[in-house]
Amino acid sequence: MSDLDKINSIFNAKIDSVKTKIDLQNIKTEFFGKNGQITQQFKKLGSLDQNKRKEFASNLNKIKDDLTTQIEQKNLEIENFEINEKLKNEKVDITLPARTYQKGKIHPVSQVIDEITSIFSELGFTVAEGPDVETEYNNFTALNTPEDHPARDMHDTFYLEKNKKLLLRTHTSPVQIRAMLSGKPPFKIIVPGRTYRCDSDQTHAPMFHQLEGLHIDKKITMGHLKGCLDYFIKEFFEVKNIKMRFRPSHFPFTEPSAEVDIGYKIENEKIVIGEGDKWLEILGCGMVHPNVLINAKVNPKKYQGFAFGMGIDRLAMLKYGINDLRAFFETDFRWLNHFGFDPLDVPTNYRGLSK
Repeated sequence: MSDLDKINSIFNAKIDSVKTKIDLQNIKTEFFGKNGQITQQFKKLGSLDQNKRKEFASNLNKIKDDLTTQIEQKNLEIENFEINEKLKNEKVDITLPARTYQKGKIHPVSQVIDEITSIFSELGFTVAEGPDVETEYNNFTALNTPEDHPARDMHDTFYLEKNKKLLLRTHTSPVQIRAMLSGKPPFKIIVPGRTYRCDSDQTHAPMFHQLEGLHIDKKITMGHLKGCLDYFIKEFFEVKNIKMRFRPSHFPFTEPSAEVDIGYKIENEKIVIGEGDKWLEILGCGMVHPNVLINAKVNPKKYQGFAFGMGIDRLAMLKYGINDLRAFFETDFRWLNHFGFDPLDVPTNYRGLSK
């Protein structure tokens, strides 16, 4: 009997006694492992006479294929046996009630970000992003904030180093600097994101959300800024006759600067946007300061533009009647179930998500 016949005979004797996958794996290792019997036969091919090599290789491959097929069949038999055993031992009580589940909700902050982004995309703005951990230069210096400005004080800013070179960004404006340094004008971007300040009460939180806007081109004016914000406010609050006014203000990174107020009244202890003789400040804006353009490598003699910034959380509170900012971050499912938005109920003719 040849060596190949002996191997075949030994294999057939062992494969019949295999009952588990562990036994099967041991046989595979014995015959096809690194030092397996079939593997050793293949190593002999190089030492055989050329006339005998072809016939030996042919017979060896036939045996290899036969043994491999038997292993695959045995593996299938074992799997079927295990499945049948599970079916015998496992029972499903079809009279049990179905498992309950809770449907998720879109958080109001995510909802408002979606709405704002959709509105400004209609005006040609694109979304830009940046890191939460920012350099002192991008957060303050490049934005024309003086060294002695109160915003730099540690009572307002979370510094990450003693030398104050790294911090948690206090606004999303640093992304404007990053965008201008990494590209060439014109720029037309909005920047939604998380911001951080040392503050916490009913209308302030240590972490909150802001949205910055920037439009830089050759002939941008305050008229463009007013038209842009007028369109946004009417679309966001869904009030076509809303009153809006620009009130002079000061920001280090814009000149001239303005606060934007909208008209409102109190009715049944609720704020009604767009009517009445009261005014509510909702955002700040202005023409980008020439020093900011210079710091961002943009020629202020050739380009100019406007910037604006608003609190996303505050806009959500105004539009959807939420009276405490801290509730946004308390992860109370009851609160989210009440103020959240159904992601599956989305009208096709509406830019945002539906409540």
